[in-house]
Amino acid sequence: MKYFKTALTAAVIASSLPLSVQAAGSLNIYAWAESIKPELISQFESETGIKVVFDSYTSNEDLLAKLKSGTTNYDLVSPSQHFVDIMIKEGLLENIHANEMPAFKHVDKQWQHQWWDKTSEYSIPFAYGSAGYTVNRDLYDGPATSWKEFFEPTEALKGKIAVFSTPDEVIPAAQLYLDIPFCSEDSKEMKRVLDLLKKQKPYVAVYSSDNIGSRIGGGEVAMHNWWDGNSMKARRVDGAPIEYAQPKEGLVGWMDSLVVPKGASNVKNAKAFINWISEKEHATEQANYYGHSPAVAVDLSKSINTQENAPELFPTVPVVMAQACSPKAQKLVDRVWTALLE
Repeated sequence: MKYFKTALTAAVIASSLPLSVQAAGSLNIYAWAESIKPELISQFESETGIKVVFDSYTSNEDLLAKLKSGTTNYDLVSPSQHFVDIMIKEGLLENIHANEMPAFKHVDKQWQHQWWDKTSEYSIPFAYGSAGYTVNRDLYDGPATSWKEFFEPTEALKGKIAVFSTPDEVIPAAQLYLDIPFCSEDSKEMKRVLDLLKKQKPYVAVYSSDNIGSRIGGGEVAMHNWWDGNSMKARRVDGAPIEYAQPKEGLVGWMDSLVVPKGASNVKNAKAFINWISEKEHATEQANYYGHSPAVAVDLSKSINTQENAPELFPTVPVVMAQACSPKAQKLVDRVWTALLE
């Protein structure tokens, strides 16, 4: 009984202390480049005493490869929905009992218990949007209403198109254009995808997911694969003469979530950050910075992105979420991409 009283007293004292006294240590975040507002990270460090190290990637494939290598020391990562599914199935994530965390009550109900984490035990949804392509209106005055303009461009666009450097969103886009289901296991259908991408290749200046803003905004290329919020920010903040296309066949949807890699050294600190960044005040500031749609509740009175000034975030065409492919389908995807780049 004495022990219980002592422990209880200690707990009460601890709960009354400032966070900076309670929490300490470090937190190693590996997330999409420029996805978290630096000032928010500094504020979190100041309030909690937790030292944050931020490292970034530009593709889900890079993140998956690092986690599978088993040599990382990351505590928090933010894969897209289909990669969350893959990582759970491959035992690469900690069960953080996300549905019991304070952050979970802030998650929009439409994103709870989704197919990539049916029990909502592993992930807290963070932000969502679409992947499509952006055009530079100083260099291209044609339509941007179909994937046809991107995959089957006119001669004037030879060498003036840039494509993502990984197949994750390129092949689904081609499948939307060709009316082929995502993760097709039909080799004939995937041959059509390869033929389309090979036909496009002479018009491609570079396959890259880095420095997209400067490349398309600066006029190095006339069309570039890009994400909705990034394109919106370049247009509004940097004044780039660009337009995010609305292909009638649809856009490739994504949802990034916050998850903890298996064996992470600082699970408590990772969960503390997830809860902190999901609070309405911080989520609003984060959404205004990131430019993509938040998956948690925000203060709409302070939200700077609206349907009127950020149409990129409110697509007028279907958005189809990318899927986690079967091994057979994924093998076909890998073959297509390898054959394209060889």
